[in-house]
Amino acid sequence: MPKISPMMLAPPLIFAGFIALVGVGLFRPDKEALPSTMEGRAAPEVVVARLGDKPLLDDAMLRADGVKLVNFWASWCAPCRVEHPHLEAFAAEGVPIYGVNYKDKPANALKFLRELGDPYKALGADTEGKMALNWGVYGVPETYVIDGDGTVILRHAGPITQRVIDSTIRPAIEKARGQ
Repeated sequence: MPKISPMMLAPPLIFAGFIALVGVGLFRPDKEALPSTMEGRAAPEVVVARLGDKPLLDDAMLRADGVKLVNFWASWCAPCRVEHPHLEAFAAEGVPIYGVNYKDKPANALKFLRELGDPYKALGADTEGKMALNWGVYGVPETYVIDGDGTVILRHAGPITQRVIDSTIRPAIEKARGQ
């Protein structure tokens, strides 16, 4: 009986591992959503600098009662402009939204808010991107739904559109309220 070298087994095992990874990716519930390790965990620490006259975003705000949104945005981000009217509508409904301005110049960020409106209950500037890194942000805009205990219920990467509101954000808000 011929002896099989362990090196001959490596290619089929590597191929099988690749097929398993592809299979996991193909059968995710939402193939467009980027996975988040934050969902179901406590919101990471808030580390921001003051931006304008609004209250400075802090950890206590995220652990206060009620559902809230944390939105990472920037004035240089075109999709942030697209989603901004939807954030304004949520704020008008009474949903607290906390803004984290990402790697932006303060003057540009404040001009953005003066031009488009300011839906944020509190603000902070993440000038170096350290907070975003801790939160697992891929890029702006990104929005997190946080429950009354400070637990991340949902992370949505990309702009909030009406379709996203109806299919993703509102169900997450209702889930957070029901817990």
